[in-house]
Amino acid sequence: MELEQLQNRNDDITEDTIISTTNHRVIDMPDSNKLLQQRPLSFVLNFSNITYAVKPRRRKFSFSSRTANLSEQVEKIILNDISGEAYDGELLALLGASGSGKTTLLDALANRIERGSLKGTVTLNGQFVDSKLSKAITGYVMQDDLLHPMLTVEETLGFAAEFRLPRTLSELKKKARVRALIDQLGLRNAANTIIGDVAHRGVSGGERRRVSVGVDVIHEPILLFLDEPTSGLDSTSAFMVVKALKSIARSGSIVVMSVHQPSYRIVGLLDRLIFLCGGKMVYSGPPRDLPRFCSAFGHPIPENANRVEFFLDLISELESSSVEYLSEKSGSGSESGQVPPPLKEAVNGGINTMNIRGYANPFWVEIWVLSKRTMINSRRTPELFTTRLFTLLVTGLILATIYWRLDNSAKGIQERMSFFAFAVSTAFLSSCQSLPLLLQERHIFTRETAYNSYRRSSYALSHAITTLPLLFVLSLAFSIVTFWSVGLAGGLSGFLFYFLILFGSFWAGDSLVVFLSGLVPDVLIGYTVVVAVSAYFLLLSGFFITRNRIPYYWIWFHYLSLIKYPYEAVMRSEFEDPARCFMKGVEIFEETPFSAASAAAKTGMLGNMSVAAGVNVTSSTCLTTGLDVLKQQGITELSKWQCLVVLVAWGFFYGILFYVTLVLGRKNKRK
Repeated sequence: MELEQLQNRNDDITEDTIISTTNHRVIDMPDSNKLLQQRPLSFVLNFSNITYAVKPRRRKFSFSSRTANLSEQVEKIILNDISGEAYDGELLALLGASGSGKTTLLDALANRIERGSLKGTVTLNGQFVDSKLSKAITGYVMQDDLLHPMLTVEETLGFAAEFRLPRTLSELKKKARVRALIDQLGLRNAANTIIGDVAHRGVSGGERRRVSVGVDVIHEPILLFLDEPTSGLDSTSAFMVVKALKSIARSGSIVVMSVHQPSYRIVGLLDRLIFLCGGKMVYSGPPRDLPRFCSAFGHPIPENANRVEFFLDLISELESSSVEYLSEKSGSGSESGQVPPPLKEAVNGGINTMNIRGYANPFWVEIWVLSKRTMINSRRTPELFTTRLFTLLVTGLILATIYWRLDNSAKGIQERMSFFAFAVSTAFLSSCQSLPLLLQERHIFTRETAYNSYRRSSYALSHAITTLPLLFVLSLAFSIVTFWSVGLAGGLSGFLFYFLILFGSFWAGDSLVVFLSGLVPDVLIGYTVVVAVSAYFLLLSGFFITRNRIPYYWIWFHYLSLIKYPYEAVMRSEFEDPARCFMKGVEIFEETPFSAASAAAKTGMLGNMSVAAGVNVTSSTCLTTGLDVLKQQGITELSKWQCLVVLVAWGFFYGILFYVTLVLGRKNKRK
């Protein structure tokens, strides 16, 4: 079996057994092993017998013996007994076809797979690295560029420095580190350019990728892992990215990256290669030895061919021919001939280990930095806030013209109730507009908190702090447009309470949307959930059906409704004055067949009704007060101030739930 022989030869081949080839021209590149021997080693990452398998999901129900057997499938092996090493100062590339296990091996080395699921050992300088130290000395660059689009390159790296560099470093040293990194990554000409997105033109794709690298190397990590950093880039941009990684490696880091199909120029920058096929390692060594290795195996590389592409095609063909290989690969030891110093001695004094115990900054500094970044983003995307404000103003003007100067009549009661229900619902539904931005920030949050850039509580609190001023403006604008135009009661004190209730409604609605943003997978589902929940809240708020008429099996949802409390609060504020009358004497005949009768006829009928009922009712007698309206609507449990307190408490409750979703959410680790 050729592929099995290939794996065995990778360990057994020596300089004496290598067959030289004359028809393949090998470009002379520095021997990484000789370079290792010429300089002292600081760090060596060893991994041995790495094995990772996943169990297929079991089907709960089956309707045939064939589908029933699917639940009895054996584990699928993703990585099978892989061993090797990586040295500081070197650029190690993991190569293989799609599904060969490159990203899985990268995650295993980066401590992104749960230890209980992973077999084998990963050590740094011969010692296991605990989780706290790993977060301090490791950087991981994801395949997608998760960056704030409205920040400039320098600002992006500057905020990364604020989060990752210890507070003991002065601001001048942090800025110097950012400037030095910009030069190292070749981003000087783009330093003041925003990152950009689909709607805003910014840096190029290659520059954006280098910024992503810079964010994760700002703290000078000992270990740097990158998941296909050249994917989606043109050849020139990809070469510039790998060239920057080469510079980072030469500065003393262990750089390990997965690559799908590197160009000829990129291969010239790589120090060590590991080829994977079907979860097994088929080659480990420097690129210069690959042609002689293939010749020894009986498949010499043609002249002027890209050695890496040729070998990738070779192992793909062997795999596609359904050749099974079960040979075990012996672990390879250090090839440098040097013994690295103890881990504690090697990491002592580095920037990356100044704050191993936890976070680089105290709680309040994190809140300040996060709030500052959020305000910069908001200032550079004013259309997000102005669109929401404009929508509310238009809605308020429409409501003002529809419910202009409501009178104190039975018809006015119903119109006031419908206005209150719609106004409060508007406050909740307008919070949906922040959902896309929240989901975008969630991915950035996941990347940043994976290595303790800041606390989850800091993020949750800073979001609330930066949101409150915007909600204040929205509430005030909507209150000014609608309160006096609709003709609500209470004067200045009534306006202030109306504003507070709307402010609380915006606060509770925004907190609910923020909480749901931590649960929903995308914007479409998020909109669907928010609109559905708001509709249920409105249905059982007490407007369409009073509390006394709600079935007992749904009454619990009535008390969960966020619209119930602001609706009852504004109803109490409007109708709790006992001296205010909404129906007098003959007004009882309005909206009835007797409404067209003369005033004298109405007075006569009213007198007859009074005699029959045994009460004295005149045309000026008040038949319906505001308190009567509240009783009819079942609004008798809480005062208006109690409703406000409960509403604000719901906002805090959903804020706490949002924090819980952040804590229990994605851990950036496979199970």
